[in-house]
Amino acid sequence: MKISVELIRKLREQTGAPVIRVKKVLEEVEGDEKKAFEILQKEGFEKAEKRKERTTSQGLIEAYIHHSGKVASLVELLCETDFVARNEIFKELAHNLALQVASLGAKDAEELMGQEFIKDPTKKVEDLVKEVIAKTGENVRIGRVFRVQLGD
Repeated sequence: MKISVELIRKLREQTGAPVIRVKKVLEEVEGDEKKAFEILQKEGFEKAEKRKERTTSQGLIEAYIHHSGKVASLVELLCETDFVARNEIFKELAHNLALQVASLGAKDAEELMGQEFIKDPTKKVEDLVKEVIAKTGENVRIGRVFRVQLGD
């Protein structure tokens, strides 16, 4: 069976898995994209679990202010290196987390991790973080979260 380069590239971008691994999994599941994605995602989550204890001394703080000007949020997102902190995948996660906090609020990172993601309720916020860990190869964790609403 011939596996297309486009399919390998697509799954590589979605999962962060090495190209060779993506190709091998696709061959094993006879080109079934959905099955391959599930296998690669599970492997990525397992790798993320192993990275949990690594030190996260770098990162960024993302701020979001709702267009009404009445709700704002701050999220501290931490990683291992400044290189990852400047990565677009990491920055996108920080932005999505700030949107999440502005929309639903969260008293701390643990509560935030358990929430359904506002843009895709089939995923938990925890899944988003694990996806970024799998793609970057670094430990990523949510630090402090704040939400301010006018009048509260």
